[in-house]
Amino acid sequence: MKWVLRVLPLVYMAIVFIQSSFPADKFVELPDSTIDHTIKESLHLIEFAILYVLLVLAMLTRRRGFTPALNVACAVFAGLYGISDEIHQSFYPYRSASWFDLVKDFTGIAVCYYFVSGALFKGKFNGVRNLLRRAEKSL
Repeated sequence: MKWVLRVLPLVYMAIVFIQSSFPADKFVELPDSTIDHTIKESLHLIEFAILYVLLVLAMLTRRRGFTPALNVACAVFAGLYGISDEIHQSFYPYRSASWFDLVKDFTGIAVCYYFVSGALFKGKFNGVRNLLRRAEKSL
């Protein structure tokens, strides 16, 4: 399980990269274009937040423990990957890159960072803390 959690962020990053190479409607297109657009745009709020959480889980498998500095590093890395994804999309005529997408990416990461940081280092969010500590101890 430890190695699955360590490899999962890389697999997820590859999926994001591949998906960003295709038109937005390649896999799913809802009949109502407004709803389709709204849902796909809102996915920016969670896409890189998921990457951040996967990175946190991977880092929890380390013997040296998870530190606040490592937490920041996970958030920064997820944000930088979000930037690289926007740059990558800008090279495809059927994709777009925007500052607003980056703001949504960073917002999702920041929300997850707030909960992880509060749970692991500030004694808040007992449910999240217990979940993360159980995951850490089971590895």
